[in-house]
Amino acid sequence: MVLRVVLLCCLVILVFGLRENVFSQPKSQALTPISEDVSVSVIAKQVTVRIFNDRIVGSGVIVERRGKIYTVLTCAHVVAESPNNRYSILTPDGKIYEGRLLNSQQFGNTDLALVQFNSVSNYQVAAIADPQTLTIGDPVYAAGFPNWHWSNSQTIDSTRDWGGKAFQLTSGEVAMLPEKSLQDGYQIGYTNEIEQGMSGGPVLDRFGRLIGINGRLKYPPQGINAFIFADGTTPSDELFNQMQSLSWAVPITKFHKAL
Repeated sequence: MVLRVVLLCCLVILVFGLRENVFSQPKSQALTPISEDVSVSVIAKQVTVRIFNDRIVGSGVIVERRGKIYTVLTCAHVVAESPNNRYSILTPDGKIYEGRLLNSQQFGNTDLALVQFNSVSNYQVAAIADPQTLTIGDPVYAAGFPNWHWSNSQTIDSTRDWGGKAFQLTSGEVAMLPEKSLQDGYQIGYTNEIEQGMSGGPVLDRFGRLIGINGRLKYPPQGINAFIFADGTTPSDELFNQMQSLSWAVPITKFHKAL
């Protein structure tokens, strides 16, 4: 009888101990920052596609899947020069699909566009970050497919036929978040090196989540005309010198607001 009571007491203590451990755990946990660039690279490769036709070559990011229909977000200037609005989409597994441009009037003058393709394969859809959390100094990663590769100081090769081997990821940090948007929706200035052909590709935070779309390279040939604000005003000479030394992206909020 005494042994039975002792065993019962031990059982009660064990149950309540387990119950305490279970209910003491937080219901949700904060995301842990990715500590190595290679981890972000894996995510970036999974969500970044290449967009091309006879006239253009650019990049894009998968933002939605509905059944077998995938939607890719890119820059409007990437897909602006197609007479029939038809494109080829190179996916992370090396397959090529026929892409079609969607009616993107909802973006207005913002340099964004949507392209769709059909596939029964499973492709990763980019996780989208809360733009309110973005601050100066945050690490960011920019992905895409450069059009050119310097073999040496005198030889440059086209990457058009390289397939996924042309993929590139650069690291940097957020350097400017002006209160006023530039023309075409650009509002994130970052230190990453961006090359021609990476326009339309994703800018990711340290968790690998989408925060913006690559679109403007450093030191554009248009000079200060590339940095006119949406309200028509121009930056001071001091501000312009800071702005032209950065790459620029359209924040993902511009995509959200258009939906």
